Amino acid sequence: MTIRWGVAGTGKMADGFVRDFAHVPDAAITAVGSRRPESAGTFAGRHGIATAHGSYRALIEDPDVDVVYIATPHPQHHAIATAAIEAGKAVLVEKAFTATLAGAQEIVDLARARGIFCMEAMWTRFQPVVAHARDLVAAGTIGEVRMVQADLGAFRAYDEDDRLFAPHLGGGATLDLGVYVVSIAQHFLGRPDRVHSSGTHFPNGADASVSILLGYDDGRSAGLLASLESETPGRAVIAGTSGSIELVPRFHHPDTLVVRRNGEPAETVVRAPVGRGYAHEAIEVNRCLALGLTESPVVPLQDTLDVQWAMEEVLTQLGITPSEDTTPL
Repeated sequence: MTIRWGVAGTGKMADGFVRDFAHVPDAAITAVGSRRPESAGTFAGRHGIATAHGSYRALIEDPDVDVVYIATPHPQHHAIATAAIEAGKAVLVEKAFTATLAGAQEIVDLARARGIFCMEAMWTRFQPVVAHARDLVAAGTIGEVRMVQADLGAFRAYDEDDRLFAPHLGGGATLDLGVYVVSIAQHFLGRPDRVHSSGTHFPNGADASVSILLGYDDGRSAGLLASLESETPGRAVIAGTSGSIELVPRFHHPDTLVVRRNGEPAETVVRAPVGRGYAHEAIEVNRCLALGLTESPVVPLQDTLDVQWAMEEVLTQLGITPSEDTTPL
């Protein structure tokens, strides 16, 4: 059975995802939707997609679409995902999942109530080398995990008209890059008990750089950094009582890790992704649908909610109050 996908959005993320879709078996992208008909038409022509819709509503109502991949700015995810789930469509929602924790909770509650598949597009968790790190941790290779360190910074020249810096479009370091460092920590440590953060702001109030400390009642911790004003290595380290695992930069789509067992020589492991790495999450969606699952065991919805909670704590401490986009579809 061919699973038919529709793409909501025509930006950089959607473009990268579609380019990798050639590596996804038993699936096809049948439609794309945008608020601007000309953008949808151009995107469809560039990628050989049969149908271009001039609204997200039309994409959602397309009978030839089984799954909607949502790659619009963060504050638009809530409305599109909600409408898609209500129409009985499975959804793969780009990270950050939503602009607010309340918006994320509403999507999760609706998907669970309707029995519709829903997953955050946290592609990092599906990279082969990250899956290998997960297996090493589960096997006890580095003992009990105590700490995670992760940084992800990129210099972007400030432009108040660019989506990256626009608060009403979910711009800022936390939702764009912080989601990765918080997610990798949550993946190996679980939901923290406390969040402490400090950061800087762009002239329009969007967060520019942020340092985050996740604390756990049993003493575990995560030290995280995200920035849109500074290039950083992009390394993640999972440290345990018997050693550590380093996800070699840049950790959010790595192909190499280094295992350091206490008192032993370091071991380097390479696991290359298929294509650029986006195909793995689409393959997981198709696998779950074939099995009748409504959540992925790799990115369960509770994990997404835990990450959203931590990010909202960060933004609150920075004096930032994000909101969802309520513009009609």
